[in-house]
Amino acid sequence: MKAVVCRAPGDLVLEDRPAPGAPPPGWALVAVSHVGICGTDYHIFEGKHPFLAYPRIMGHEVSGTVVDKGDGVTLNVGEAVIINPYLACGKCIACRHDKPNCCVKIEVLGVHRDGAMCEQILVPVQNLYPANGLSLADAAAVEFLAIGAHAVRRARADPGARTLVIGAGPIGLGTALFARIAGLDVSLLDMSSERLGFAESELGFATLDGSRATAADLVRGATGGEGFDVVFDATGNTQSVQSAFAHVAHGGTLVLVSVVKDDIVFSDPEFHKREMTLVGSRNALGADFDHVAASIRNGAVPLAKLVTHRTTLGQAPLDLARWAHQKSGLIKAVIEVG
Repeated sequence: MKAVVCRAPGDLVLEDRPAPGAPPPGWALVAVSHVGICGTDYHIFEGKHPFLAYPRIMGHEVSGTVVDKGDGVTLNVGEAVIINPYLACGKCIACRHDKPNCCVKIEVLGVHRDGAMCEQILVPVQNLYPANGLSLADAAAVEFLAIGAHAVRRARADPGARTLVIGAGPIGLGTALFARIAGLDVSLLDMSSERLGFAESELGFATLDGSRATAADLVRGATGGEGFDVVFDATGNTQSVQSAFAHVAHGGTLVLVSVVKDDIVFSDPEFHKREMTLVGSRNALGADFDHVAASIRNGAVPLAKLVTHRTTLGQAPLDLARWAHQKSGLIKAVIEVG
């Protein structure tokens, strides 16, 4: 089969790889249809991922069609599916508490093991969800949106809560969309006027432009000095995460959606006097995938606006390398495989 392989940082090629073969019991063989390109994929290409062994087939935002199945698999051959790329052990403390998204031994397709920038992939049946009427193109967008949907669910915020999402990239926009679907009053903060312009004109969000004033001044102005009830940081930037503590109102919640490699330092007196809640959010659960798929079906998610770039498996090595540096106009890129 054909596969896009990152052999080393900066070295992305289309190769012939052995086909996966017949699926074992409990697994299905999926013909890949569409693969979204994630920020993680760009980081892998650029050599910025701290826990990755090369060479690696990337790709974890995936839709496809079941073409073969092992014993015990009830999905039908020919069925369109959404792939949950978080492979959990099923035995650790997190799995025993129905939190496979933070499994102690989690393996993420395209990161810890080879992913779906290829023609076929083997997947455990518990990680396959019927698309149930979603197009295969739309089904490939479910995973990246589920990250934000999960973060919103983790916040446990009341409808109407004054909410700030920091970072207007794909994950931040997904978080903002599902915060709005949950009834929250959402504003977006970013340093990019271009991204904020898209969020405002195309998606209808209130925005705070960090290139024109300090974040602290913008937050004070937007909230009368009170801060936001809920703050989501989706920047992947250490300084932004540390600054976000000061944007939270007394009694409010800070949700860390993105991950940074560094230690986070904050003022304990400021944290305690606010009686803040600090929440980590990792990956997503099946319920989040279901919520996202339902929201796409009912028209609450404007996917046609979010997917701005498309390519093919053959062109992906050139296009992904170019998009890693040329971000203008780019929200979400998708590889059309099948």
